[in-house]
Amino acid sequence: MKVFQLLIPAFPGGMVAGNKSQDSGIAEMDELPVPHNIKISNITCDSFKISWDMDPKNKERITHYFIDLNKKENKNSNKFKHKDVPTKLVAKAVPLPMTVRGHWFLSPRTEYTVAVQTASKQVDGDYVVSEWSEIIEFCTADYSKVHLTQLMEKAEAIAGRMLKFSVFYRNQHKEYFDYIREHHGNIMQPSSKDNSGSHGSPISAKLEGIFFSCNTEFNTGKPPQDSPYGRYRAEIPAEKLFNPNTNLYFGDLYCMYTAYHYVILVIAPAGSPGDEFCKQRLPQLSLNDNKFLTCSEEHGSLVFHHAQDVILEVIYTDPVDLSLGTVAEIIGHQLMSLSTANAKKDPSCKTCNISVGR
Repeated sequence: MKVFQLLIPAFPGGMVAGNKSQDSGIAEMDELPVPHNIKISNITCDSFKISWDMDPKNKERITHYFIDLNKKENKNSNKFKHKDVPTKLVAKAVPLPMTVRGHWFLSPRTEYTVAVQTASKQVDGDYVVSEWSEIIEFCTADYSKVHLTQLMEKAEAIAGRMLKFSVFYRNQHKEYFDYIREHHGNIMQPSSKDNSGSHGSPISAKLEGIFFSCNTEFNTGKPPQDSPYGRYRAEIPAEKLFNPNTNLYFGDLYCMYTAYHYVILVIAPAGSPGDEFCKQRLPQLSLNDNKFLTCSEEHGSLVFHHAQDVILEVIYTDPVDLSLGTVAEIIGHQLMSLSTANAKKDPSCKTCNISVGR
């Protein structure tokens, strides 16, 4: 199996099928076979395999393939993201299927269109080309466990020392908790995770859970007085959600053009649907030996610690009864500017990005 070899980042512009550009050095040649029945397979977050059928006539004259790869328009794209490099690619003619790989022009979980030409390079350096194939569409995949492990290792490097904590807490408006009591029998229900964090995260818009925090103030050992999400806070004893009957997974590392970083963790009761979802997609962490969130036994009781230098976002995958803890109004301020709802990751941050996708 051949891997796609980039020769030049973009072939000369101005070429229209059926014409010869005055300065492009490319001419059309009807005799070259036109690719058809294009097939895309083995799709990852930054690669795919491509093959097609061709008429055998003049097939031996083909020296190169021209591939026109374009990201489908997305009206909600991140306006702060750097512009994509040209994606009209040239490859030597190799046996099909061939692998197209490149994190500098492929992003995870992104829709693309692709079309192909065959070409024959002449002795003077010019090309004669076939007509373009039909245009097909495909979508790249999410990060795999391998990619998430790379992110996890970056997160471990900045996690800092561990601080003791005793409760998970969830900040919301009073109306939220009133609705839970009235319509859900006092039980908070899981909902789909938003699109905050890494664009290639396999849990975004797919994993269902309930968002909790656990970071504490350094000087008090208690949850902060302020909140980005609402003036009311549910506090649940840590052992009710995090114990030897649960599994812990690393979900993501990201920042929002800021100096501080967020780490997403998932707690799932062992054997639950959320647990099965995470086992297939996320790196699993030891409950009592990891850099982010630990549960260990000391003198017959469970003791809990969280990393000091990152902000932990904990997703619990099962329903949670409010009667397990308390709900009360906070005494601090509501800081909406700190909300991470659908927050877009800074693609230029060297601390929280890996060399896969963007």
